[in-house]
Amino acid sequence: MLEQIFLHQKQFSLKLREEPLKIRLEYLSDLEKMVMDHTEDIVQALRLDFAKPEAEALLTEIYPVLHEIRYVKKNLKKWIKPQRVSAPLGLMGTKNYILPVPRGVCLIIGPWNYPFQLMIAPLIAALAAGNCAFLKPSEFTPHTSALLKVLIKKTFSEDHVTLIEGGVEITQSLLELPFDHIFFTGSTQVGKIVMAAASKHLSSVTLELGGKSPTVIDSTADLEQAAEKITWAKFVNAGQTCVAPDYLLIHRDIFSEFRSHLIKKIETYYGKSDHQKKNSPDLARIISVKHTERLAQLLKDAVKQNAEITYGGDIDIPHRYIAPTLIEKVDMHSALMKEEIFGPLLPMIPFHEISEVLHFINDRPKPLALYIYSHSEMNIEALTKGTSSGGVCINDSVIHVGNVHLPFGGIGESGLGNYHGYFGFRAFSHEKSVLRQYWLGRLLRVIYPPYTAFKINLIKKLIRWRL
Repeated sequence: MLEQIFLHQKQFSLKLREEPLKIRLEYLSDLEKMVMDHTEDIVQALRLDFAKPEAEALLTEIYPVLHEIRYVKKNLKKWIKPQRVSAPLGLMGTKNYILPVPRGVCLIIGPWNYPFQLMIAPLIAALAAGNCAFLKPSEFTPHTSALLKVLIKKTFSEDHVTLIEGGVEITQSLLELPFDHIFFTGSTQVGKIVMAAASKHLSSVTLELGGKSPTVIDSTADLEQAAEKITWAKFVNAGQTCVAPDYLLIHRDIFSEFRSHLIKKIETYYGKSDHQKKNSPDLARIISVKHTERLAQLLKDAVKQNAEITYGGDIDIPHRYIAPTLIEKVDMHSALMKEEIFGPLLPMIPFHEISEVLHFINDRPKPLALYIYSHSEMNIEALTKGTSSGGVCINDSVIHVGNVHLPFGGIGESGLGNYHGYFGFRAFSHEKSVLRQYWLGRLLRVIYPPYTAFKINLIKKLIRWRL
């Protein structure tokens, strides 16, 4: 069945190449209408999958998708135009341009943490670039996946866009097909498997992975504001965000004070008592019992290695609940400091000099994001230039992802390639180089054989004169 759909999409993708801009815009408008008409259904599906608060569903799942569609529709006419480029003197008289063309049939594999946004956002880029697409949502969010299947089938023909549900076996079967491009969002471990599978067909890939995004708070930071922003960024979606602050590096002089600010903000957002936090409508649940058990084990192992829970720590595995938790005196060799946490556990590490921070970050895999809270231009420059990460956000967290004018993607173990806005259009396009020769091309016969002394001397002059 998969092979048959793939072959049909392969044929349809050839027709898409000939369609005018108007048709692509209609597809994007259809997608926009789908989201607008079914916003409440999407919110409900997300609530059923992991108790995602309505505000978070609207803010982090629905709004970014609609904003992306509208931005792409507004700018697509400009993006699809051939881009003229100059030519060297030796090719004088030729016309040269770069033509963005569709890649063909694409596979988009989505994650479970933002199962709507991170499935549809790449699709927007794929449609804008003129491609066909297979969508493979996560099996860990069955309500959202089932709803998406119905909506996609209602909105697009199967030859154009199709959604395939299933587990690991289905993903493996899809990866055996010779897709023209594979867009994967998920863990680094699975990203390596996807890249290995893509290599068999030489499929191009975009890998949106994760990593342990550090957050630096120096002694010049506005502590209350930093605590406010970090608390939201860390515990939105119960910490299950690829760009969530993974651990804090806090200057020793303000460590205790900053901890107090964090606790105050946690209690303001979610309640003071364990009971209030557990019953807060504003705190999502962990995606599964298995993932809750993994987080509980990370915390347990860290405590065994002498880490201290200085706030929170309440866990209810059957109900997939973990309270916002602050941890100190963490062993740097513990799993908590090696694995991407992806949950509401927040290690806090003191530092004395910014050089320590630089060494600490550079000694680990390159993160997807780096957050800096500081009013010291020297420290900001040192951290921005002295480290390598997918992106940097200064005096805020996570919100850089919402700027469609910025490329979003990782580096090294945190990802390969980027997207959002124009960068998403580029990810799903092949930039074809085109040269058109005119009558002046006759002059090139001076470089054809036989290679006389005159011709060799002419070539040497071209080199010497730097033409």
